[in-house]
Amino acid sequence: MTEPIAYHGEGPVWSEAWGGLRWLDMLAGDVLSLAADGTVTRRHIDTVVAAVRPRRRGGAVIGVTRGFALEDTDGKVTLLDSLWSDERVRMNEGGCDPDGRFYCGSMAYGGQQGAGSVHRLDPDGSTTTVLDGVTISNGLEWSPDGDRAYYADTATDRVDVFDYDRERGLSGRRPFAAAPSGPGSPDGLTVDAEGGVWVALYGGGSVCRYAPDGTLDEVVNLPVTKVTACTFGGPELDRLFITTSREHLEPGAEPEAGALFTCTPGVRGVPVREYAG
Repeated sequence: MTEPIAYHGEGPVWSEAWGGLRWLDMLAGDVLSLAADGTVTRRHIDTVVAAVRPRRRGGAVIGVTRGFALEDTDGKVTLLDSLWSDERVRMNEGGCDPDGRFYCGSMAYGGQQGAGSVHRLDPDGSTTTVLDGVTISNGLEWSPDGDRAYYADTATDRVDVFDYDRERGLSGRRPFAAAPSGPGSPDGLTVDAEGGVWVALYGGGSVCRYAPDGTLDEVVNLPVTKVTACTFGGPELDRLFITTSREHLEPGAEPEAGALFTCTPGVRGVPVREYAG
């Protein structure tokens, strides 16, 4: 789909509001944009850029190294106050709930167990820690009806599911699906219009689809091992965009690692949920 232009590609999101697909070269701190003609532009935001979602008023909300940032309609980016001071911990992945609140979870650079948390940015600019003691926070996305949320702490080798409502937020965490036996751990994920959960397997060279009951029912294999995240996009939301990484690979190994891939799996996604602030 693209050349291997990212060192650690992550976080793809499709929004008609900003003209198509954006994704991240996370550890470079850059947001990448794909034009209709296939050209890619790159914009530097912060030391790390962890997640991006559109704002209802235009622009974007962004998870950055140790907190959040807001992009205005004119492209101006404002970094909000850092949520912590420990430089060994960084943001890693996030998404918006059905009520327009933006979440982003963290991890230690060294992957130390339990060093991460999940933080929520409300439309009024206030922040809340909603989950503590996670190791590598990944893949937060809601079911089509909005009453469940799927989440992966990569170190657990499984995807969990929460119940969700506006007042209680995320509750009732329980296992949803275990990663297939063999190499690879759950990374980023997305949900299709039928309620299927598509999970990137980092180190496993694939994206797995789980039915709403948690059974594995489809696998998309990639020519690289470090598959990081996926999303549905295109005008009909029928294309699956998949990001990949070449982090820690030897020079010359897996020459396509870091490319953006796409396929048409025969199911559609749901429109991206936007930040209400």
